[in-house]
Amino acid sequence: MESLRSTALEPTAGELSHLKPGARLARIVPVYGLPLLTVLLILFFSLLLPDTFPTVLNLRAILGEKSVIALLSLAAMIPMMTGRIDLTVGYGIVIWHILAISLQTVYGLPWHVSVLIVLCGGALLGAINGLLVEIARIDSFIATLGTGTVIYAIALWHTDGRQVIGMLPPEFTAIHTTNLLGLPISAFYVLAIALVLWIVSDFLPIGRYLYAIGANSRAAELNGIRTQRFVIGAFVASGVLGALAGIVLAAKLRIGQASVGLEFLLPALVGAFLGSTTIKPGRVNVWGTMVAVIILAVGISGIQQMGGAFFIEPLFNGATLLVAIGIAGYAQRRRGSVRHARTPAQPEAAADQTSKS
Repeated sequence: MESLRSTALEPTAGELSHLKPGARLARIVPVYGLPLLTVLLILFFSLLLPDTFPTVLNLRAILGEKSVIALLSLAAMIPMMTGRIDLTVGYGIVIWHILAISLQTVYGLPWHVSVLIVLCGGALLGAINGLLVEIARIDSFIATLGTGTVIYAIALWHTDGRQVIGMLPPEFTAIHTTNLLGLPISAFYVLAIALVLWIVSDFLPIGRYLYAIGANSRAAELNGIRTQRFVIGAFVASGVLGALAGIVLAAKLRIGQASVGLEFLLPALVGAFLGSTTIKPGRVNVWGTMVAVIILAVGISGIQQMGGAFFIEPLFNGATLLVAIGIAGYAQRRRGSVRHARTPAQPEAAADQTSKS
């Protein structure tokens, strides 16, 4: 079952060539408005907070803090390409960061074996979600909410409500603590995965298949696309990427606890939904998601440095999610109206209408 639809509103070069300058600008602004707003927001906070905001230290802090959210946003984006939603990106990171630590500190497994087990667990969770959605025909929102709640309960049972603490090998903590070119290495994880997803989604047939399924699953089936296989694969990829985010979080915190992780769900979904309103409006896309995560990080960092209260971050994320969903819905309706306007009227229907009038 489909939880949301995927369409696109970005204008083509042919469309822009026939428009007047004002109309051309109106078509371009929705595509690049959010990146422009991001730049303006950076300039605003840099002028307002010249001693703290435009610094390398603040850049490192933003990249280090938001890399996990960026990974989860990319994970959430993959099923959204097929018109489905995966809530386990927020619930799964709870069990994955706990498991990555407990496998080493409690069960004595080598760190690389622990990482492999967690990644396999993420793939298994994604496969279960895909089977529930495509085989059991449960709406993806309900299915992933159910599985997410179950794995959160497993995390509570596994930890017995306590923190998981122990000595972790430096090779494992280096997954997060290492710097590359003076920046946190986790930022380069995000960049590498974003590049891979961009190539897959924009230049390979699998990306076109996923978007086709998201736009109209039934039409994709009639065109020979094996929708079940691709949707299940999308959930598996999302699960693996969510598990990777859990590993990075474990290397960062070095402590596993069930109370940590759920707060990442909302900003991850905000990043994916807000990303569908830019670059390719009406369609989830990699660089739109990255821009969305950046503008969230910049906005929250600037507000906090200005003395914003502790509740500002969830308030900002929640309000942005509502705005993002509203804009995405408007983009889909706009796309539908544009397509309808471009469809030439059938001669028979026009003649029949003329005779009736």
